[in-house]
Parts: sequence; structure tokens; C-alpha cells
Amino acid sequence: MTEHVNNMLKMRSISIKYALEGMTWAFKSQANYRIHFFFSIAALIASYVLHISYVEFLVILMLIFIGIMVEAINTAIELTTDAIDKQWRTDIKLAKDVSAGAMLIFSFGALIIAGIIFIPKLIALIN
Repeated sequence: MTEHVNNMLKMRSISIKYALEGMTWAFKSQANYRIHFFFSIAALIASYVLHISYVEFLVILMLIFIGIMVEAINTAIELTTDAIDKQWRTDIKLAKDVSAGAMLIFSFGALIIAGIIFIPKLIALIN
């Protein structure tokens, strides 16, 4: 039993190591990741400065983590389709466009939600 648990823990730690390597590579090589992290830090700073509620803060955190996840999936789809064929193909273009569209939809939704949370606080701060 102990050997089974040790093997399971070893496999999980390897999986986490590879996941962290992937995230590090994406951050270093993908501009959209860096942009997402910049806006995430800005949202966290704004959350602190504007004293948003606990529930609002949880919503902001969820948006940050879901945004990183959607960007990761979008990047993985782009890399996978590039590995299939580097030549221009309609099916690969559509896969990439739909994947990018998912990120765009999320971004618009996140912007609207952030606006609903932050704009009233900014207006109150100004007044």
C-alpha cells in the first residue's frame, strides 16, 4: 500500500512540475499571458485600493483564474494545430479562430463584470 501511495505522489509531483514548466514557458513566450497577468495585478491592486467586498473580490479572483485557464487552452489549441500542419488550412484556421473567439468572449464578459464592480467604487471615490 505504501509503495502505491509513493508512486501516486511521485506521478502527481511530476505532473505538477510539467504544468509549472508549461505555465512558465507560456508566460515567457506568449504576449497575451503577460497582458493577462498585468491586468490581473491591476485588478488586484484596484480591489485593495477601492475596498471591494469579499464577494466582489472572489468574483475578481475567479475571473483571473478562469482567464488564465482559457488563455492556456487557447495557446494549447494553437500549438497543437501548428504541430499538425504548418501549412495554411481552413480547418486549422477555424480551430484557431474559434479558440481565440472563446478568449475574446471571456475578455468581454470579464471587462463588463469588472466594470460593474469597479466603476461605482471609482465614482464614489471621485465624489
